[in-house]
Amino acid sequence: MLPPLIASLTLILLVATLVARIPLRWWWIRCFEFPRVQMAILALICALAGLVLLDSGTWLSITWVSALITVGLQCRYILPWTRLWRVQVNKADKDAPKDQHITLLIANVLMSNRQADGLINMINQHQPDIILTLESDQWWQDQLNPQLDETWCYSAKVPLDNLYGMHLYSRLPLKNTSVKWLIQDDIPSIHTQVTLESGDHIRLYAVHPRPPAPAESEKSLWRDAELLWVGQEVHEKPLPTLVAGDLNDVAWSITTRLFCRVSGMLDPRRGRGMFSTFHAKNPLLRWPLDHIFVTNHFTLVNMQRLEAFGSDHFPIVATFCYCPERQDEQETPDANREEREEAKDTIQQGKTEKQET
Repeated sequence: MLPPLIASLTLILLVATLVARIPLRWWWIRCFEFPRVQMAILALICALAGLVLLDSGTWLSITWVSALITVGLQCRYILPWTRLWRVQVNKADKDAPKDQHITLLIANVLMSNRQADGLINMINQHQPDIILTLESDQWWQDQLNPQLDETWCYSAKVPLDNLYGMHLYSRLPLKNTSVKWLIQDDIPSIHTQVTLESGDHIRLYAVHPRPPAPAESEKSLWRDAELLWVGQEVHEKPLPTLVAGDLNDVAWSITTRLFCRVSGMLDPRRGRGMFSTFHAKNPLLRWPLDHIFVTNHFTLVNMQRLEAFGSDHFPIVATFCYCPERQDEQETPDANREEREEAKDTIQQGKTEKQET
């Protein structure tokens, strides 16, 4: 029984790998984009088990062919988020002016989590310029306000009890701040301009679209539409920009890669590591859901995943340097005409098609 079991498992992994390439938005298709690392590792284990446990013959051939195709296809997606790849966002110069630095700390707090002290301690330790919390409701606002309002006195607060509340606290001045409901009327995003200590102005989008999942959304349409809406605006208004939040999508997905091409934004993790932030309580099921994207006006000073504080997400903190004089050093992703039409169609469909309840 062992040979057919090993061969069957590798075939299942291959099928799951191929299903993820299907450009349909049903949640049960898109979910196969998330565990690419896990599926590649399982395929390797099957291949090694086949060498040890199987005699030469049909079962070993099926196992090895399926495993090699699976690993090859998965590596094509995940290798750019390892140190084997070239970085996409250059390292900042050590002598770059500190008044052109900006540090962001992002934390999906898990609305039911009541360990606010852990997050507050990390904020006090790292002293970020911008703090973005996601899934934060009125309880979280009541815990954070007394601790943050004095130093991080500029803010935008959207306390909600539907898992999509968000709070933005800043020690740097904000202007033209607005809360927008881009695609669905219960999913907010925060749009603002940040004034650096140097006096330069940059744009910031904070987003947290709904994921494709059985209890959330039967399709990825509305998540995709929100991300591509932001990406299209970044492209149409080419200003120094940061996009941050829990995208409920992995860095290597069809949608996130299209977002980068449509917007022309760069991923500071490429060539540095995955910085997987979810699931904090299950190391076997972990992938990068919390993101910061930048235009080519920025270089990276430092980026790190912080310790867990009771949430199912790890916080992430990153410092960037605004140095537009180096933007020509960084290759900007670009979408072709068909991809831009696809993005426009997705946005329009997301606005008009209602989610089933």
